[in-house]
Amino acid sequence: MSELYSAGDEERPVAQTNPEEYRDEARRDYARLIHSASFRRLQGKTQVFPGYESDFFRNRLTHSLEVAQIAKSIAIRLNATSAHFTKTPINLDIVEFAGLAHDLGHPPFGHNGEEALDECMRDSGGFEGNAQTLRILSTLEKKQLEGDEASTHDATGADLRRGLNLTYRSLSAVLKYDRVIPIGSKERPEDNVASPMKGYYKSDEELVRRIKSHVVGRADASDFKTIECSIMDIADDIAYSTYDLEDIFKSGIHGPLDLFSFPEQIYEAVVETINKRIRKQYKSEATSVSVADVRDVLYEVFSDIFAIGSDEDAFIRNRKIEPGRRKMYSSMATKKLSSLYAGNGYHRTRFTSKLVQLFLDGVEVVPHDQFPQLHQAKLKIKTFVFVEVLKNITFEAVIRSPMLQVVEYRGKDVIKKIFEVISSSNGYQLMPPDFREIYRQGDSLGRTRTICDFIAGMTDRYAIEFYSRLFGANGMTMHKPL
Repeated sequence: MSELYSAGDEERPVAQTNPEEYRDEARRDYARLIHSASFRRLQGKTQVFPGYESDFFRNRLTHSLEVAQIAKSIAIRLNATSAHFTKTPINLDIVEFAGLAHDLGHPPFGHNGEEALDECMRDSGGFEGNAQTLRILSTLEKKQLEGDEASTHDATGADLRRGLNLTYRSLSAVLKYDRVIPIGSKERPEDNVASPMKGYYKSDEELVRRIKSHVVGRADASDFKTIECSIMDIADDIAYSTYDLEDIFKSGIHGPLDLFSFPEQIYEAVVETINKRIRKQYKSEATSVSVADVRDVLYEVFSDIFAIGSDEDAFIRNRKIEPGRRKMYSSMATKKLSSLYAGNGYHRTRFTSKLVQLFLDGVEVVPHDQFPQLHQAKLKIKTFVFVEVLKNITFEAVIRSPMLQVVEYRGKDVIKKIFEVISSSNGYQLMPPDFREIYRQGDSLGRTRTICDFIAGMTDRYAIEFYSRLFGANGMTMHKPL
């Protein structure tokens, strides 16, 4: 196949004529996403810090907008600089669509919410955010039904919902993991038994075969991941490593200087995660990182706070001043510069802009020898290490910190309790009428999945309110002392 796009890759699951010749199919898909309810609900889902703590902090919606912008910038750069895309440039609308859509499947309360639903669904096909994204776009969103539009299921019980009825090429752009999530804990690989397994649901197996068939012409294609999806994946990591860090600085919980003085086990955990990912994603690279390398990366990123002016240099070199005073003076200057990142919006903006540009310059293309659609965007190894250090420092030191874990743990408990109540005898009647109707038409697995769909679609606030109606719970905050 010589061209980037095959002849049929824009076909939709439900045939539909485009009355607007001036607007291509990818742009129609983009518009459908923007106007969807699941996209709007991202504004009520937590990114790092709960939205009720401050209007400044990013939520899943603003994070997705940033990912989409970064992804589009990567695609523009590759179209302009890479010979692989000279004749058939990357479709910017599909790349931007992937960035906007990539987090649609995230449930309330972040990673703990995902774990809670996966534990509830472990013997019914599991739950995973990326798999749920594909399900939302292809099935749950209320745009298109197959055949009789008066019912979501036919007389045989077959599901007629077709979600936003997107082109197969757009659906392929959110398919990050090319493996099916099995039904039942015992069927999972050992390394995935305790946490959500990455992949797509068993119920979407035939859909994925159709996606592959339309995009590359082979339903059995392996290691399937399109160029648009790989760009979105990189953009997501860049946004995590950069803007989540900005939120942390703004919160006042940590400043740049604090990143150098965490307990040693945090750096060891960061090193372990990065080396594991290097072995998986850079098999040809004989590279590994150490704790010292992590600190070197942090120094390169934050070298400005250690800058020494001429007056300070003269003071430090003055041997008439006792060493303790010289150290105090230097520490005060460093702390002052570090505090600017937290307290000064101009410094933070310059910092994040510089980082994003640095990471964009580190993107390269790994060509696929058979299908141009499966060319991969990839970070150069040095850039990858920089991104991973910042991303995992944030995860280990903040997201896993007690103040956030207490909030997320309670969120996990909220989701499990809601799931338990709705799963009980006649509990499905607590769901809205449309979910009740779908529940009644499903088999055992379908009914359990419908309960999961209902809870996964909740915003954080709605989940708390729903829980409160059931159990009379109070609100929660992350700032109260433990």
